[in-house]
Amino acid sequence: MLEKDFFDTVSNHYKNNLPFVMYRKPHKTGIDALLQTNNSLHITSGFTEQGFVFSPFDAINKTVIIPTDQSEQIFLNTLEDNKEDGFSNVVSSQLKKNQNTTAKTQHIHLVNKGVQAIKENVFKKVVLSRSETLPIKNNDPIHLFKQLLNNYKSAFVYCWYHPKVGLWLGATPETLIKIEGQRFSIMALAGTQSYNGTMDVVWQEKEKQEQQFVTDFIVNNIKPFVSNIKTSDVNTVKAGNLLHLKTMISAQLNPDIKSLKTLIEVLHPTPAVCGLPKQAAKHFILENENYDRAFYSGFLGELNYQKHIAPRTGRRNIENRAYAVKRNSTQLYVNLRCMQLINNEAVIYVGGGITKTSHAESEWHETVSKSLVIKSVLD
Repeated sequence: MLEKDFFDTVSNHYKNNLPFVMYRKPHKTGIDALLQTNNSLHITSGFTEQGFVFSPFDAINKTVIIPTDQSEQIFLNTLEDNKEDGFSNVVSSQLKKNQNTTAKTQHIHLVNKGVQAIKENVFKKVVLSRSETLPIKNNDPIHLFKQLLNNYKSAFVYCWYHPKVGLWLGATPETLIKIEGQRFSIMALAGTQSYNGTMDVVWQEKEKQEQQFVTDFIVNNIKPFVSNIKTSDVNTVKAGNLLHLKTMISAQLNPDIKSLKTLIEVLHPTPAVCGLPKQAAKHFILENENYDRAFYSGFLGELNYQKHIAPRTGRRNIENRAYAVKRNSTQLYVNLRCMQLINNEAVIYVGGGITKTSHAESEWHETVSKSLVIKSVLD
């Protein structure tokens, strides 16, 4: 499909108030779209359906699905653009003005309260966030989606809409889970610092500890569901204007696993977006953040898609090359670096991991840096 036809089709769907999602996977050029043919609100009950799911932070039982059997699928091979992956430095002075002193004071108070709870052994880590509402001149979701695509080649970039839920866009660097057949992988991503032209940076103990919490949590919690767990070295990765610490964890799903929902419930929310222990940190978040995260730090992606895997080439497989193997594929991403569009305003969501060595003023500035990911496309 031609680029103009692709976006015209999505635009008309949006004007008709019909649900849709369009997205590009990390390091890919193609853009997928799923256009629901009616405006029904579908909630997945057991994660056995096929479609694109969008789940809130605190309500996996309210996970919305755009079902493939009630939708049209379209695909764009590549977006016409030559921009390098990176962060747009063109952020207006108006957007750089970070709300007001009240917002800063409130977040610093929240962080200090979290640090005190850690010192009192309520939990080891908690992820605390805030929202920021900005007026925008151009609220066309397709325009903003293209801006995100152009700026963030290594992220999962999406635009999701349902007339009964809302309109969300984002460019997230974090995979929740990836399953192809029995092959399972998950990302442990934590720790943040600004990118200043080099990947050769020094990480403080606070960031290293934060990332290790996430890795240990994942490994310990997937053991009943998988075998042959392998953990990569910790690497520094770039996501827009930020650097993070990343560990990849891979395994084989047990053949007798009965419920994908059970596995997701065990993992989500991870310490990267909630804290550790999970329930204590989650309770603190819900009691003290004083706003609704909604779909921020939830998850989204393809559920139970059918992938056709071609056999490997080689003399032994020469007779089988014409046959492709069908495999169930699920690829879910954590909903970070995102915004919700409401009329002529954008609601931006940002947060950071808090440990006992966290400094409240520094944590505030980290949320400021993270907010620029989305602000860079709002000019």
